[in-house]
Amino acid sequence: MRLASAVLLAGAAVGAGALVEPLFPVLRTGTVEVLPAGATPIRVLHVSDLHLLPRHGRRSRWIKELAALQPDLVVATGDLWSSAQSMPLLGATLGALTADGTPGVFVPGNNDYYAPRPPSFVGYVTGGQPKRHGPDLPWDRAAAMLETVGWTDLTHRRTTLSLCGSSVTLTGTDDAHLRRDRYERVAGAVTGDLGIGVTHTPDRRVLDAFVADGHRLLLAGHTHGGQVRLPVIGALVTNSDLERQRARGLSRQGPGWLHVSAGLGTSPYAPIRLFCRPEASLLTLTAVR
Repeated sequence: MRLASAVLLAGAAVGAGALVEPLFPVLRTGTVEVLPAGATPIRVLHVSDLHLLPRHGRRSRWIKELAALQPDLVVATGDLWSSAQSMPLLGATLGALTADGTPGVFVPGNNDYYAPRPPSFVGYVTGGQPKRHGPDLPWDRAAAMLETVGWTDLTHRRTTLSLCGSSVTLTGTDDAHLRRDRYERVAGAVTGDLGIGVTHTPDRRVLDAFVADGHRLLLAGHTHGGQVRLPVIGALVTNSDLERQRARGLSRQGPGWLHVSAGLGTSPYAPIRLFCRPEASLLTLTAVR
């Protein structure tokens, strides 16, 4: 009986922790050697998977405070909202990060087009494609609104920025999870000092295409870092064809690097995280030694 009680108490504690953990985001930092010799470091703030609902004022305030970091570039890798009623909150939240003129770029994720529905457990674990026949969120209006507050839509677009004296090419795609990615529209060898590929779902076909064209840093989200992680084992799933060991953080991608954000939110139908706190990341890009 004592053992059974201990097991029940432990299970209750883990369950409670999984419900509380989403309320305590963390800022992660890292250094990535991708710039030419002698280049001045560039600080990139990477946010993803906000899944904003109108009630997420606390999450919004935390994100707004990231403006104090004064990054050189902000990148948002999709799944930014979960309701059309969140549009004012989305604009205020992300607008705070570009209000001082800091450039921001974004791409959409699957949940920017579709309002969340109760998930299919089998589909999530296997990474199956959602069976949806048409967008039911006004993402075109949201994207246009974000552009009015200083953000650049990178969906199947390429742009070049001068950041800290370096010429940085940014290339983006639509979401691979919905099979909306059309990399061929923006394909071509990267010129300048650095190429950064931006996408939502880190499916390997998109990552490989970025690398083949010379992008040396890839930024993605979607996985929620596994959302539920176990000690030693790590992420149980990635909801993509990316290996579980790479569900969050930095890993090598060919001659370059992939950074997957564990994101800041969850689906309202699965509002839990376990050993995987919500996160934003500040990456310092430095010269290759």
